[in-house]
Amino acid sequence: MIIVTMDSVPGKEILEVRGFVKGSTVRSKHIGKDIAASFKTIVGGELNSYNEMLTEARQIAIGRMIDEANSLGANAVVGLRLMSSAIMAGAAEMVAYGTAVVLSN
Repeated sequence: MIIVTMDSVPGKEILEVRGFVKGSTVRSKHIGKDIAASFKTIVGGELNSYNEMLTEARQIAIGRMIDEANSLGANAVVGLRLMSSAIMAGAAEMVAYGTAVVLSN
């Protein structure tokens, strides 16, 4: 599956647009890591547990988007966008979306 943030793929022709596809997930860290992150905000620095959470969330959301594109018979997704939002303290939603297309070989 080719995935690009552009509206086209260089060297390929879009033969057919299959439609809008998306994948999403809501993730949170367990209370222990959330408390540790709260202390880290006092002294500053990178919040590794939240980086891990968001990396995992991106992978899951993109994977679900790919599954949806495959179910439509697409071989690529153009115009990929990622969006995140806080759902509650320590939890975030990640959404991946784009347009499923069939590209020339």
